[in-house]
Amino acid sequence: MCALRLEVFETGEDAAVAAGPTAENDERRIEAYEQGYRAGWDDAAAAQAEDQRRIRMDLARNLQAMAFTFQEARSHVLMALGPLMQEIVGQLLPETAREALAPTILETLMPLAEELADAPVSIMLNPADRGAVELLLEQATGLPIAIAEEPTLAEGQAFLRMSGAEVQVDLHRATAEIAAAVRGFFGLSHGE
Repeated sequence: MCALRLEVFETGEDAAVAAGPTAENDERRIEAYEQGYRAGWDDAAAAQAEDQRRIRMDLARNLQAMAFTFQEARSHVLMALGPLMQEIVGQLLPETAREALAPTILETLMPLAEELADAPVSIMLNPADRGAVELLLEQATGLPIAIAEEPTLAEGQAFLRMSGAEVQVDLHRATAEIAAAVRGFFGLSHGE
């Protein structure tokens, strides 16, 4: 039988590579490895940079949507609270100020009472406030107090005069300022 012979298609360089490792072949392999490694590293770095960019854009989009949702929710809450606050300012606050006038006058007088001893105290106030103020002051102090009614003063206003000094208590103005601040905050007009 005849032995089968195969044709060899190798070039001189391929034959040298096939023949075994040489210094030149090792350099080529190392260089090819380095190029492949660099290309892989660059691809990984580019993919990571793209992922980071996408994540930042998604985060920015989500934060913007959350901010919009928060502003929308805040707006709805304020719109719902506006009428309630208007009612509180219009109804509850003036009544609370009326009830607070006598304790506020007492609170103002007590520190001064120690200094004034027996000096008379004159209180000028609106006639509608007299009953509550007079009742509380009679019960809480032993000071000589003279109450004078002044119809030109608004409810919640009082002037305390003692030994040449005068102190003003103006809960009417404080109530008006609070009401204006609440209306301004909620964007309510005075006619609503």
